[in-house]
Amino acid sequence: MSLEGAIAAHRFGLGARPGEIARASSDPKGWLMSQIAQAAPQPMDENGQPFPNAGKLVSSEEDYKVEKSKTKEERAARKAAKRAAADGAMKAEGGGATNGGGGGDGGDMAMRHGGEHGDKSLRGQARAMGGGNIRREQYQKEMAARLALGCTTDRPFAERLTRFWSNHFTVSGARQKVMLFAGDYEREAIRPHINGTFEDMLFAVCMHPAMQVYLDNWHSIGPNSEAGKARAKGLNENLGRELMELYTLGVDGGYTQADVIAMAKLLTGWGLYDGRADGFGFHAERHEPGPIVLRGKTYKPGWDGSVAAIKDLAHDPATARHIARKFATHFISDDPPAESVARLEKSFNKTGGNLHALSQTIVDDPNAWKPELRKMRTPIEFVTAAMRMTGWQNAPGHKDEHHLLQSVRSMGEAPFAAPSPKGYADTADAWSGSDALLARVQWAKDFADNLPGNISVAAMAGDGLGPLLTANTRSVMAKAGTKGEAVALLLSSPEFQRR
Repeated sequence: MSLEGAIAAHRFGLGARPGEIARASSDPKGWLMSQIAQAAPQPMDENGQPFPNAGKLVSSEEDYKVEKSKTKEERAARKAAKRAAADGAMKAEGGGATNGGGGGDGGDMAMRHGGEHGDKSLRGQARAMGGGNIRREQYQKEMAARLALGCTTDRPFAERLTRFWSNHFTVSGARQKVMLFAGDYEREAIRPHINGTFEDMLFAVCMHPAMQVYLDNWHSIGPNSEAGKARAKGLNENLGRELMELYTLGVDGGYTQADVIAMAKLLTGWGLYDGRADGFGFHAERHEPGPIVLRGKTYKPGWDGSVAAIKDLAHDPATARHIARKFATHFISDDPPAESVARLEKSFNKTGGNLHALSQTIVDDPNAWKPELRKMRTPIEFVTAAMRMTGWQNAPGHKDEHHLLQSVRSMGEAPFAAPSPKGYADTADAWSGSDALLARVQWAKDFADNLPGNISVAAMAGDGLGPLLTANTRSVMAKAGTKGEAVALLLSSPEFQRR
């Protein structure tokens, strides 16, 4: 095993599975690039079948609306029954008999208890509907499959790139309707394009129902459009702003508030469900008419103008700088070397945003192969790396994907649940607080205590970290009282916490 093989498996991959460092060591760069010769692999459902695409999920959304409507009807019926029972109790009490009155009180008490029980049942149902049964179930199934793929894939570089781009183009299931589409968003807008072009990925992202809903663009209406004149609703700037600030140009990319408004106008009419299989829809009656000036350039109205504007953003030099710095930060260090950023920027500009070439550039960068472990694993990366090193089959109780999702959530991260469109932070200060580290150590202990007793900890550590394993960690592990303690110490070590 070589140091470069270990770096390939950990820094560019998701942590080493048994034998992976040895396989990578013969040609680390070739091993990485062979993984992105095709689009990223797709997670499958529990039966090994593909998940439904956005078009099919539209039907699920309609089913959810019907289910929600039924719930409202049931709630109204319960309220009506409660009112009728109250009216009956009042009439009985009005009969004047002492025993009857007492019976009335007892009946009223029974009614109140019955109503309270009904209310609790409704609250339980509302909690179950939190995000909608259909929406939440779909989200949980897709995130579980995504996590399992990360723990078992033999193409970890492709999976790391997928997760980088999904975080860059963040959508969040905190918006209930986004829950339904979050998994499909990554499957259709991100995974097919990791070795394609930035432009193609950008269009796929902007057109996907998840992004349209997350940033409210599907509700955005041009003030002077046919729909705008007929309704009181108007322009929403969210997607126009984030498209430039976060996804392309960057906050210092040279645009103004007037440009945000212009971009928002260009995106009016973009929304959901005009009959396309992918769930996207362009509604011309909502699109702001007339030419629109964005960053000094005039775009004609309609679909063609909005497409031209997005293409220009995709190929803008400011976009190349913004993406280059984020890429270098993810793979090299929280404060990446200027020469590495410059190389990535040059590659992006020279190739027109070819993402395969961008990945080749970072793989070829000498700074990416320095032995210092400068990147802190996020909670999902930490749990995934632990599962990969110990072996998916060796983790009874923890192999349950839903349990693992709960674990990473308790550490402060959950897939497609970032608190803002900026996505999760990619720097150590976001994950290295005392409470966060304590949560990791506790999880490592619980996880290690449930591993099979026949595991050789020393062999697992040597195979999983290779030359990255320090003499100090070996010594500390050797002094552990139990195998569980030794594994917990290994997972808590600096060389495992960082990559």
